[in-house]
Amino acid sequence: MNIEELKKRAASGDAEAQYKLGECYYNGDDIKQDDEAAFLWFKESAGQGYTPAHKVLGDCYIFGYGVEQNFEEAVKWYRLAAEQGNAEAQNNLAIAYANGDGVEQNYEEAVKWWHLAAEQGLVEAQHNLGYAYKCGEGVEQNFEEAVKWYRLAAEQGFVEAQHNLGNAYKRGEGVEQNFEEAVKWYRLAAEQGDNDAQNTLGVCHAKGEGVEQNYEEAVKWCRLAAEQGNDTAQYNLGVAFQSGAGVEQSMEEAVKWWQLSAEQGYAFAQLCLGNAYADGDGVEEDLEEAVKWWRLAAEKGNEDAKEAL
Repeated sequence: MNIEELKKRAASGDAEAQYKLGECYYNGDDIKQDDEAAFLWFKESAGQGYTPAHKVLGDCYIFGYGVEQNFEEAVKWYRLAAEQGNAEAQNNLAIAYANGDGVEQNYEEAVKWWHLAAEQGLVEAQHNLGYAYKCGEGVEQNFEEAVKWYRLAAEQGFVEAQHNLGNAYKRGEGVEQNFEEAVKWYRLAAEQGDNDAQNTLGVCHAKGEGVEQNYEEAVKWCRLAAEQGNDTAQYNLGVAFQSGAGVEQSMEEAVKWWQLSAEQGYAFAQLCLGNAYADGDGVEEDLEEAVKWWRLAAEKGNEDAKEAL
């Protein structure tokens, strides 16, 4: 159906056509992109009870697409879609309850809606439900249930679930401890670009946990995470350059990565950066800078930094 025919059907009151026309405006498909026009057509469709439009109208209000952001209105429309069985709306309504956005915070209600969405196979809801069971938020803590839902999401390629399932295997939470299985799931998440999983996989290679010890592989994965801004990976990469494990030793490179990590507030990096300035190692000696970074680390409870001061 071309855009002109879609416009005619939408103007005649066809709810599905109104919804599809809203999508065209939102995405800029065969028509100039226009968030406000998209919102108006989604609203027309939703006003006729078209469930997909209810959900998308909630999205418009939650993110301020084509209309002023309004969490209460978002919840209203998500609820209408959720009560008609729309899994994405159920998940979004659960998130609203978990965050207290547009509704009083209520983890029990969040879990209720995540359950409904997860049972329909919505991967994000499966992960969120697993996390709720892991933390005991809105439901009694149950690591086995957490693993069950993480696995369902992880097997569908959901990156956060793959990482968290790896954590479960590494810690032996809800499943028998198995470092090889942990590495398997970390690798799947890391290969999708998850920087936390990349850093964790790097640490596994450095320690030889679940995989043969290999400092070059450790550096490879930590670097990928560090380049994405992961503060822990930046610190770990600095340590690798300091020691020369898996990479040519370079205090200048170590300082570079510690600086990036320290500026994000990572206490161990702040300590190491302070030490480097105090010793003039990889950077010009500067006791004032050393004290500055030690103080910041000490304020976070780092005992070595407190002693250095």
